[in-house]
Amino acid sequence: MNRYLVRLALVFAVTVGLAALLPASSLEAQASKGTIKIATQSPLSGGQAALGEGIKLGAQLAIEKFRGGLEKRGFKVELVPFDDQAKPDVGVANAKNIIADKDIMVVVGHLNSGVAIPSSEVYKEVNLAMVSPANTNPVITDRGYPNVFRICGRDDVQGVVGAEFAKGTMKVKSAYVIHDKTAYGQGVAEFFKADAEKKGIKILGFEGTEEKSNFDPIITPIKAKNPDLIYFGGIYEQAGPFFKQAREKGVKSKFLGPDGLDSSDLVRIAGKAVVGMYYTSVAGPVSVYPQAKQFAEEYKKKFGKNPEPFAAQAYDSAAIAIKALEAVTKTGKAPTRDAVTAAIRDVRHTGITGTVEFDAKGDPKKALYFVLQVAGENPEKWSDNKEVKRLSIAAPPVKK
Repeated sequence: MNRYLVRLALVFAVTVGLAALLPASSLEAQASKGTIKIATQSPLSGGQAALGEGIKLGAQLAIEKFRGGLEKRGFKVELVPFDDQAKPDVGVANAKNIIADKDIMVVVGHLNSGVAIPSSEVYKEVNLAMVSPANTNPVITDRGYPNVFRICGRDDVQGVVGAEFAKGTMKVKSAYVIHDKTAYGQGVAEFFKADAEKKGIKILGFEGTEEKSNFDPIITPIKAKNPDLIYFGGIYEQAGPFFKQAREKGVKSKFLGPDGLDSSDLVRIAGKAVVGMYYTSVAGPVSVYPQAKQFAEEYKKKFGKNPEPFAAQAYDSAAIAIKALEAVTKTGKAPTRDAVTAAIRDVRHTGITGTVEFDAKGDPKKALYFVLQVAGENPEKWSDNKEVKRLSIAAPPVKK
């Protein structure tokens, strides 16, 4: 054997020997077909971070649990979280960065409809799928964008559920409606007001405010009018101080609000002022979903805290994204945004919050709506809130 063949044999032997010593992960990395990213957009800082963080962590847990199939096909799967700060301009700026990263195939988000609506206009430019765990304003899907989906219900239904409960169960005859001037808060407040009036509830006032700390100018005239009910369309970070100050100033009215109040931070802020009050939700605590028990245990074990409302919905949203990604990578080819968006439309997914199947608008064909009651002052026991009512309601038809 000549020297060249001897040298070649030695090189081959060394290469085979090193390959045998390399861990499987290194060999997989050598065969990698690229990275697939799933982004989240939600408030990770500021007063709404409790729910926003839950969306990020719920999606993270799903990605870690379900990405194995994609990894076996040679794809690395990553979560890329973005902090939209619950601000439309920040969400839009983030959206522009998201679409610029061609590895991002899906966005799970947002929390706030007022952020999701303008941000989704950016995603639409490149047909990037947005699967929302929490956005309830009808505009989200009524625009008919092919890339926009949500797994939760809508405010034109949630507002009616609240009005029906106020009239039928709470037996109120008059109400004062407050909202936060956002697309979400004002929208759900308007739906509540319209249906409440149809049912004979007298609306003594309808007012928007961006105030976060001193509500005296609003509370004083409300106290004078003495409504049976105060309905607050908005988020817990604003509603909590309002409810607390209202009780401190002697307001006796009952309280009611939508799922923006559905956070353990509501009792952390307002304490006994909100114990016993009712709220509607398209999510509810994880305890209302029997299939979510294991999720709740895994979430607490990994992150050291109980999942907030919408964390389970974010988990299911990310699972839907992965299911679509698996469908479009069956042949081993890298996914495209167009293919992923089309695949999500066809997904039928039974997750921990129920079975999701999308209609032509991107709404779930049926969605759950809850009426819940705050059980106590301990934020750690928010999931113990009493489920008073549960409704499964079909999405409203496409408006012509």
